[in-house]
Amino acid sequence: MRAQRMSTRRGVQQAVVSVAGLVSAPVSNQAGQLLGRVVDLIAHMQPEEHYPPVTGLLVRVGSRRSFLPADAIGEITPRAVRLRTARMDLRDFARRPGEVLLAEDVLDHQLIDLEGRQVLRAADLYLARMGDQFRLVGLDVSFATLLRRLGPRVWRGRPTPERVIDWAAVAPFGDVTASPSVVHLRTTDEQLRRLAPADLADLLEDLARPARQQLLDRLGPDAAADALEEMEPDELEALLREAPPEQAAVLIAAMEPDEAVDALRDLSSGEREELLRRMPQQSAQELTALLTYPEDTAGGFMTSVLARASITNTVGEVERIVAGHREHRAEIDGILIYDEDGFLVADLPLFDLIAYPDDNTIAEVLDAEGHPPPLTVSSDANVGEVATQLVKTRRASLLVVDSDGCPIGRILADDVLDALLPERGRFHFPRLLS
Repeated sequence: MRAQRMSTRRGVQQAVVSVAGLVSAPVSNQAGQLLGRVVDLIAHMQPEEHYPPVTGLLVRVGSRRSFLPADAIGEITPRAVRLRTARMDLRDFARRPGEVLLAEDVLDHQLIDLEGRQVLRAADLYLARMGDQFRLVGLDVSFATLLRRLGPRVWRGRPTPERVIDWAAVAPFGDVTASPSVVHLRTTDEQLRRLAPADLADLLEDLARPARQQLLDRLGPDAAADALEEMEPDELEALLREAPPEQAAVLIAAMEPDEAVDALRDLSSGEREELLRRMPQQSAQELTALLTYPEDTAGGFMTSVLARASITNTVGEVERIVAGHREHRAEIDGILIYDEDGFLVADLPLFDLIAYPDDNTIAEVLDAEGHPPPLTVSSDANVGEVATQLVKTRRASLLVVDSDGCPIGRILADDVLDALLPERGRFHFPRLLS
């Protein structure tokens, strides 16, 4: 079996050509005379092309960089390019739609493996003759290949296909008419929408700046905001600073209010003001109000998202109210219940909504359950007071009230952990939803 594997590997090595090995390789005419050296190879990438064809070479002749079309190429070997004719018809290079410079645009750039939830790097690219064309057939992500490229020149043209991804499973990430800075696996593209926010956050943290922006664009504001909430604070700060201000403002406005405030506090006052100015007025006003509370008080780390209902509502009606807050599902674990005179009488856990029929009124639920009064703290309570209240009562959350006793926000257990351990990043516990 070992001999068979070695034989198969040698066969693959002989069948493919390394793009990294071809950079600076000699270009000779039919008579064997040296005409120039390879600068890069151009491939035409389109979604329907599983194996992009090589459309030409970028060749250096003296001090000039010129384009050599593919129909002039007779043979590409691991260490050289030979032309079909004795003459080289050089042209000025202008990138056409769908064309990619393999060494400049793809080699050493990043690969998002959605299935493995990791970021890899393109260590080499492999070409093979298919019919009358040379085509891009594989992408090498092995560390051994990186070492091979750092070694003597004689090694660089030898393919070392140990961890190679079939190019049919790869698609450009972003607009291929421009220079793509990262690619992703075509067969796992659908999984992008199914990845957990924490996994997306890990990808964003591992990606370089251009690739981050492309991934954010692909996710859309809401999914991107969920991922940003899971990022380490210093990584999030860097991402917001490198993003265009209009994009950063949209992302922060889409985040949960308490997470958005944390992110804004990490920026300079000038940066905060610019982003708030670019947000929708309602979002800017809400976040500005939260920023007035000291960071180490209950008002400083609460969320202002609250779901409210009346004791006269039915269970079914309250379920629909909760459904209207689905974009804030991570911040809601209870519903504020008011009596007919507008006084707060209970903080009803979400679980109780699924324990009773839809036609029961909330008053009937409260009578049956015997709920204690809402657990509250003032907006100037410190994190220690909040933690003590939660531990003493074994509650999952509590309400923050103003000087008049009116609820202005909610604090959940992970908000307390975030406040106690800011250097550890952000904690998020799953919420029970009806």
